[in-house]
This record gives sequence, C-alpha cells and structure tokens, in this order.
Amino acid sequence: MLRSKSRKVNILEHEWVPKHEVLSPEEAAEVLKELSVKPIQLPWIKASDPMVRAIGARVGDIIKIYRKSHTAGETIVYRYVVIDVE
Repeated sequence: MLRSKSRKVNILEHEWVPKHEVLSPEEAAEVLKELSVKPIQLPWIKASDPMVRAIGARVGDIIKIYRKSHTAGETIVYRYVVIDVE
C-alpha cells in the first residue's frame, strides 16, 4: 500500500486522542495539594511524547488529561512531564 508523504494526522483533533492541557503553576499547586503528592509521584509522561510536544509542555509541567469512560463518562488524570533517559 502506498502512502502519500504529504498526508499527516493532526493528533490534537484525532477522535481517539483525549484532550490534554498544561496546568498553570497555580493549578498544578492546587492539584498537588488536593492529591497530597509531590509532582514526581504522579504517573510520568516523556517530553518526547507526541502529544506533549504538540501542546508545548516542558519538563516539570503537569498535564491534565480528559479521558472518555463508558462507566464514568469522563475521567481526569494527571501526568508529570519528565526528560527522556536512554
């Protein structure tokens, strides 16, 4: 199957990719206080992740992800952006 190199998918608008947003420092502090955790205790997401790059997040940022759920309707999860170590 031949694919055109000019055909690209915008991951920000793809139906299977949940909405991601970078939290402001104030929002991040509030979330950390509410969850009683340090940023490093949140699940990690690599800075090289395509979605992290697409939304302009940087190492140390906290990302809020809105996931669709059949049972809960919508679920919010948080990820801490970390540097890639290989």
